[in-house]
Amino acid sequence: MISKNKVSSDALIQELELWLQAKEGEHFEFKEAKNTFHFGDLLKYCCALSNEGGGKMILGVSDKRPRKIVGSNAFLQPEDTRRSLMEKLHLVVDFEVIHHPNGRVLVFEVPSRPVGTAIRCDGVYWSREGDSLVHMSDAKLRNVFAEAGHDYSADICRDATMRNLDSDAIEDFRHRWIEKSKNHGLVSLSQEQLLCDAEVVLDGEITYAALVLFGTRQALGRYLGQSEIVFEYRSSEASGPAQQRLEYRQGFFSYYDELWNTINLRNDLQHYQNGLFVLDIPTFAERSFREAILNAVSHRDYQLGGNVFVRQYARRLTIESPGGFPAGITLDNILDRQLPRNRRIADVFAKCGLVERSGQGMNLMFEQSIQQGKRRPDFTGTDAYNVVLTLHGEVQYTGFVQFLEKIGSEKVASFGTHDFLVLDFVRREEPVPPDLQPRLRNLVDLGVIESIGRGRGTQYMLSRRYYATIQRKGAYTRRRGLDRETNKHLLLKHIKDNAQEGSKMDDFRQVLPGHSRSQIQVLLRELKKDAKVFSVGRTRSALWYPLNPHAEPDNSKDKLQ
Repeated sequence: MISKNKVSSDALIQELELWLQAKEGEHFEFKEAKNTFHFGDLLKYCCALSNEGGGKMILGVSDKRPRKIVGSNAFLQPEDTRRSLMEKLHLVVDFEVIHHPNGRVLVFEVPSRPVGTAIRCDGVYWSREGDSLVHMSDAKLRNVFAEAGHDYSADICRDATMRNLDSDAIEDFRHRWIEKSKNHGLVSLSQEQLLCDAEVVLDGEITYAALVLFGTRQALGRYLGQSEIVFEYRSSEASGPAQQRLEYRQGFFSYYDELWNTINLRNDLQHYQNGLFVLDIPTFAERSFREAILNAVSHRDYQLGGNVFVRQYARRLTIESPGGFPAGITLDNILDRQLPRNRRIADVFAKCGLVERSGQGMNLMFEQSIQQGKRRPDFTGTDAYNVVLTLHGEVQYTGFVQFLEKIGSEKVASFGTHDFLVLDFVRREEPVPPDLQPRLRNLVDLGVIESIGRGRGTQYMLSRRYYATIQRKGAYTRRRGLDRETNKHLLLKHIKDNAQEGSKMDDFRQVLPGHSRSQIQVLLRELKKDAKVFSVGRTRSALWYPLNPHAEPDNSKDKLQ
């Protein structure tokens, strides 16, 4: 018997009898293998067992209940087999040979995969389903990779060499890196040393990041076929083939500019009047798109199948990438937290100035969309397996664009992403979310927005200058509301007109629809303090009456301001 564990044969036989009673799916796989067993099948089953938490591959036992010892002559040199398994799986595999009275039983003990890492052989992540071997589902793979935030782009592609990288793409990166860093010493470095300094070649070995960024078409087809961006142009929403389809299966630096140039061919200008001048806004902002595609390349999950898709329509762009948001990133914090799934790729982008190390690409997309009077980017269609980002190109609010210009470039430049989001909510007349409300005070102080009312019922609107810009001064007066005394006068008039039956809060909400309940209550308390009204009852059921119902109302406040 060959064994690392010095256990008696009798003890092993007793343990084997217990294993026979186990469920096959619970870390056990049984095969008869009476005469032989294919090494490729053994490799796949061991791979699947490791992906499922580790277990035992037992040969010489029937796989149907009730299980029987049938004996196996497979792998008569188990030490050699063990060594081959370890070379292929990069796992420490142990084995036992148990000499049972009914025949030889060979047991390979497979450890669990490392945290955050799935095991594959022949390029496939294997799992078990009943008696069959199957590819691990994307859902299972995603759960595995999310365990430790593993940076797949830093892993070594063991068969790749410098010959698999595109020299022109590397030189493009060199030029960008020199321009960003002003380090002209990079000029004299060999291409291999340049990539070593960029940490995508490690001790002469090629990382997957190097393939994604600089790989040739042939190399990506062989080692990382899913590292492909598919571009489609569709002139309408109708189903069917796209009017144009291009496939970019090559290093990112080989096609980065070409992809934007392809989109820009159909990037029409939208015009708007600004005084005596007609100004233009492109449907698709170059910087926003470039940030979006950089995000897709550095955040997508390369361990899942599927390509990045860029779909261009007349008035929108969608970028769809495999893998949901990285662990810890949600729609609620996507503007405040940055966690690149492929840090090695993101670091290269930062070195050559394509992105900032702070990772503010998403913030820039939101800011630019709002500044150009477009809808904010959205993630409709995103789920646990794909991120779908839509950049809207329709300029809907030209007056808002002019308003920002009149505020002044220096003041606008001081705004952060959250300031722009507040302005967008206020412009849309939508409630400002609680996490953004601390930004309101500063914007009021700058005269960009105005507050209406006090306390919890305070409302906000864009300043008078905005309504003057869009030539809707009357709308400003309506939204701003009547002055305080006029509002009190309207309430008093309603109370006197309904002196017999009394007036309820629901009535007052109709008189002053732009006011909250608490704002109206403040005005009623002032009228009560002035000895003009009194109430009967409490809370919402209270009825209000005039103290002097026969007095003529003061009409001096009837005119709206």
